[in-house]
Amino acid sequence: MEMTLDVRPLSPALGAEVVGADLSRPLSDDAFACIKRAHLDHCVLVFRDQHLTPAQHIAFSRRFGDLHIHMLEQYLMEDHPEILVLSNVRQGGRAIGFEDAGRYWHSDVTYEEVPPLGSLLYGVEVPPEGGDTLFANMYAAYEALDAATKRRVAGLRARHRYNIDRRRPRRGTIHVTDEQAAKIREVSHPVVRTHPESGRKALYVNPGFTVGIEGLAETDGAALLAELFDHIDDARFQYRHIWRQRDLVFWDNRCVMHHATDYDPVHTRHMLRTTVKGDRPV
Repeated sequence: MEMTLDVRPLSPALGAEVVGADLSRPLSDDAFACIKRAHLDHCVLVFRDQHLTPAQHIAFSRRFGDLHIHMLEQYLMEDHPEILVLSNVRQGGRAIGFEDAGRYWHSDVTYEEVPPLGSLLYGVEVPPEGGDTLFANMYAAYEALDAATKRRVAGLRARHRYNIDRRRPRRGTIHVTDEQAAKIREVSHPVVRTHPESGRKALYVNPGFTVGIEGLAETDGAALLAELFDHIDDARFQYRHIWRQRDLVFWDNRCVMHHATDYDPVHTRHMLRTTVKGDRPV
């Protein structure tokens, strides 16, 4: 039986729920086209009550492109390295996943030359309260800049780096091994990115990984970034996703930032993430 899909906006800023999708089943070309169009239109899609095996999660993700393998291989799912485990579950005194990932505004993996298209996060087990994810619309953030600031940032490029010092989890271990740290490089991306599919402009800097502005003195670059980060952190541009068990959330890293909120660690938060490869920002 063909799926009948209904796309329902979740907030004025961004986000929509796709009702009627069973992602454990193969999608017809028409259903996939509807989902892809909704993703471009709403930037964040929510699929409730999905019962997915790791293989099904991966199969749906691959409809959008090849999958990215995260550098933190110690947190990749055994037998399914396409899946990054985000979890506070501990076995034998060791965290089985990236325990406190994303507790700051960021867009995934902008510290690589070719950042991802998007990420698909599946809530296997979620706390009864807290552990929400905030999403921010970077199209809207760019469009809300005054004309003088738009002229000021036009053509600028920002430096991005995986900042080891900020990735120290609360329980005192260091996520990045010496071997992984040796591979970290600084990369450059435009401050204002043109989305390769929509053609719209979006701010493409984030507090998590953007560390400076090319061609500006360090103090001047830091001041400009602080101004942009303050502008970005505005409720006008945001949607808060309150997780339910078995939600799958798919966001567009090319025009969206996100931020995981705190929760009581007495509760379990166990999430599985796939990430779709993207293209070089322009």
